[in-house]
Parts: sequence; C-alpha cells; structure tokens
Amino acid sequence: MSELTALLDFVEQQLGPPPIPLHAPCLEEADAQAVAECVRSGFVSSVGAQVAQFEQAVAAFTGASHAVAVVNGTAALMLALKAAGVQPGDWVITQSLTFIATANAIVHVGAEPLLLDVDDSLCLSVEALAAFLQQACDGPIHKATRRRIGAIVPMHTLGFMADMPRIVQLAAEHDIPVIEDAAEALGSRLQGRHAGTFGIAGILSFNGNKLITTGGGGMVLTQDDALAEQARHLATTAKQSHPWHFVHDAVGYNLRLPNLNAALGLSQLQKLPQLLQFKHTWHSTLAAKISALKILGGPLLSNLQGEHQPNYWLQAVQLQDRAARDRLLEMAAARQIQMRPLWTPLHQQPPYRRAPTFGTLQHTQTLFDTVICLPSSPRCDYG
Repeated sequence: MSELTALLDFVEQQLGPPPIPLHAPCLEEADAQAVAECVRSGFVSSVGAQVAQFEQAVAAFTGASHAVAVVNGTAALMLALKAAGVQPGDWVITQSLTFIATANAIVHVGAEPLLLDVDDSLCLSVEALAAFLQQACDGPIHKATRRRIGAIVPMHTLGFMADMPRIVQLAAEHDIPVIEDAAEALGSRLQGRHAGTFGIAGILSFNGNKLITTGGGGMVLTQDDALAEQARHLATTAKQSHPWHFVHDAVGYNLRLPNLNAALGLSQLQKLPQLLQFKHTWHSTLAAKISALKILGGPLLSNLQGEHQPNYWLQAVQLQDRAARDRLLEMAAARQIQMRPLWTPLHQQPPYRRAPTFGTLQHTQTLFDTVICLPSSPRCDYG
C-alpha cells in the first residue's frame, strides 16, 4: 500500500495539482489562431485547402504515399477495410485486447471479428496468428467453415508496435491483406518505418485524447494508389466529379474531415517533435520511479530499444494481480488522479461474446487483470 501511495504522490508532484486527467490535449494560442483563421476564410467544411495540406503533412511525416483524412479513426478503419476488399460474411482476424472500435469497424462493413491473443508486446500474437493460419486455414479460407479471412488487423496498443514484418509475411503466405490499427501510434516506428505503413493500409486517430488532436478525426494511410482513391471516393458520398451534376456510383459515406478540424491538425503537427520528446522523457522518469518502488511487474516495455521506437502515448504499469490493480484505481480516484485499466477484452464485451476465437486468450486476460494506464498528458511547455 505504501508503494502505491508513493506512486500517486510522485504523479501528483510531477503533473498536479488534482484533478489530473489521463490524457488531455496540448492546446495553445497558436491552435486557437489557426482555427480562427479558418473560420474567417469561410471554408470550414470538407472543402478547403487545409484538408489537403494536413493530408500531405501527415503523409510526409509517416512516409505513406497517400493519407486520406476522415472524421474519426473508426471511420478510417471501416473505409480501409472496405477499400481493401473485405466483404460481408468475411472473418477479419484481430486481437481481443483492443478498444471496441476495432471490432465495430469490422462489423460496419458486414464482416465478423475473429479474436486472437496478444503477446508481450501487448499486440497481436505472431505465434497465435501463425498457429491459426497453419492449422485452420487453406490460403485465406477457413477449412472447417469455408469462411474467407478478409483481412488481418493488428492494433498497436498504447503506441507499442506489433511484429509487423512477421505478420505481413504470414499474411502474404495466405494471400490475406493486412490493415494496421495505428490509432494510438502516431510517431511510433519499427525498423525505421512508421506505424501504419507495413500493411496494405493503416489508420490513425486524432481524437481529443491522442498525441495530437483535430478534435475528432482520423486518417487512412496507404502506399496503394487505387486503395487511396477508393477510400477518398467512398468518404465523399461516392460522387463522380462534375461541375454541377450529382451522380453517385456507389453507396458512399459523408466522412471527409472538415477544414476546421484540419486547420487545428496542421497547428498541432508543428509541435509533434516536442510532444514525442516529452513522452520519452516522461516514460523514462516514470520507469525509474516505478523500478525504485519495486512495484511487481514494473513499467511496461520500458527496455525497448534498437528497432522499436514507440511513441509512449500512455504510460502503464503492471501490478501483482487484479486486487492490486483495483486497489490502485480506487486510491487514484479518491485523489482525483485519473487512471484506467486496459480495455475489457472483446470476447467479454456483450456484442462480441459469441465472436469466434482461437486459443486460450490467457495473456489477454492477464494483462487486463494487472495493467493500469497512468496519467500521460503532454505539457505545453514541454518541461
């Protein structure tokens, strides 16, 4: 108990006074001015120069050939799945330990999530994926049910990246496209490549709790010209280009990011290098403190180096058991220090309790029972 109190004292000293949010955005006067200038221009909806500029800036930062800005990360994943050819009735492989939006996007295109375990990276287990594909599948077809595997969707949990080279290799051997849920991974890299650029497509989120924000917003990343064109077309009500006629060649969506949001995103991007540096510094500071306190389990993935360059979006600590986890959550709530466990696994969520699974999902359960995310808000003075 004394170690938990000491951890809370430390967080309050560093980020206090309470209330201390889990992750609040870094919003400054420059951001307000960017939005105000957009308002004065009169172009506040999806037609405006800032949308294209924001897309180009994110593409340049991530190394993607194309970036398609949409209203949120869920919409981005849905569009990426649809543009990649996922069909109603397909299974889409993903991890059970993820935010529910990953599964919701799969269902929105008429497919069904097939849930696998995670590994020590907190991301989709390569071993579980390999075992499922080798034991249960003939190419992209599930042998027992004849269901098609439409895609594989690894999610980069808390900004830590899955083993994308191996996942992409396994997927290629079975002719299955890979779409990365990199909603939490802006700035994360593996082997020098940015999250969301290993598969046929990847997605980002710019929700208010992400590293940078557009208020609400998301992005489809891809190197594939046709996929980018299809995603953009579907997001713009599938309207054919014409100076006055309204002809739509498919059932599309109204999902393009408004210019107002893109203006904020462009301003936020200017401070991204400093925000990433703050995240790394805060991770190192917390890791040292948690190690000194000898909290069982310690800071998650604190020794990553070399090929892994996470953005450390949310700091996290692993405790002894679920009782210790809940005790820290209760103590933090009493002091108005916002903390949270990882998401309730998808296979335990009411809409997905009957979703197909493979393996025991034991690592998923252990992480849910023992991990807490700590306050990780960036400070606008980067101190």
